[in-house]
Amino acid sequence: MGLTVTLIQGGGAGLDQIPAVKEVVAAAGVDVTWDEHFAGWAAIEKGLPALPEAMLASIRKTRVALKTKLLPQPGEVGQVRKETGNLNVMLRRELGLFAAVRPLKNLPGLPARFQGVDMLVIREITEDMYSSIEHEIVPGVVQSIKVVTKAASERFLRFAFDYARLSKRKSIACVHKANILKLADGLFLEAFRAIAKENPEFQTREVIVDNCCMQMVSKPQQFDVLVMGNLYGDLVSDVAAGVVGGVSATHGINVGDGLMVYECFHGGGRDTIPEGRANPLPLILPATDLLHFHGHDEAATRILDAVGKVLTSREALTPDLGGKATTAEVTAAIVRAMG
Repeated sequence: MGLTVTLIQGGGAGLDQIPAVKEVVAAAGVDVTWDEHFAGWAAIEKGLPALPEAMLASIRKTRVALKTKLLPQPGEVGQVRKETGNLNVMLRRELGLFAAVRPLKNLPGLPARFQGVDMLVIREITEDMYSSIEHEIVPGVVQSIKVVTKAASERFLRFAFDYARLSKRKSIACVHKANILKLADGLFLEAFRAIAKENPEFQTREVIVDNCCMQMVSKPQQFDVLVMGNLYGDLVSDVAAGVVGGVSATHGINVGDGLMVYECFHGGGRDTIPEGRANPLPLILPATDLLHFHGHDEAATRILDAVGKVLTSREALTPDLGGKATTAEVTAAIVRAMG
């Protein structure tokens, strides 16, 4: 039976990445119907809203999406985001997505600070500092409010333990700053301890966030699954991405009630990534996770093995990986490596 996936084109580098993913998935022999939609600046250019209703309806219908990075309107990035907000975050809120999974694992042939790393950073994405509740008390004094609720924490942590079990993981670390934020992070930590008691098969530990970052850049192999709030998750997942080789080795899976949005983080406009030169791997990786989750394990494994062969041979790499190849040339190399 074929698979229908909502495919979200955010523009810029995504215009190169999406054709690459379509070609690779087809070469792997998977029958996918792509329901393609534009979003972000790619939609605005066509006179559509940044998050078109037809795209949102498609995701709610198919229950699974693959997206490139949604780009803002060209211009001064800080000002644009101040006026419109981060469109990728807005999409998560619109769909009620509450958890983000970041698989972080070494790829064969990709240079990295460490080898033997294979971890999941799972992040709550509905509250914390990213609730964006701020106000100016008096001129020159701004207050930002961190929101943590028992209900959201428990929902997120139950998902995290279930996902860890599904992924055949053995240990889970809770990252926090409860030594300082005794109420907010203390509430999250209490929820972790309660859910951990319901799942005694896992080894659990508690790590203060600054110590976690130090451990991440000294012995990252010790980590299996890490769970945390929104802000810490943003920071720790980027540190971990640097440890395993950068944006080519990381992606995201955003989860809601019955919804999964597989996400590419690496993207930019044509001013930063010229046409035909985008690295396709940041979108190929979430596509393989999507295939794995929907029962196409053999195809996903073939694609990942081919990616490893191309990275190891170093004959077809995009400029960001030290090569001179185009997106199409990298894609063709991956397809050839699949046999």
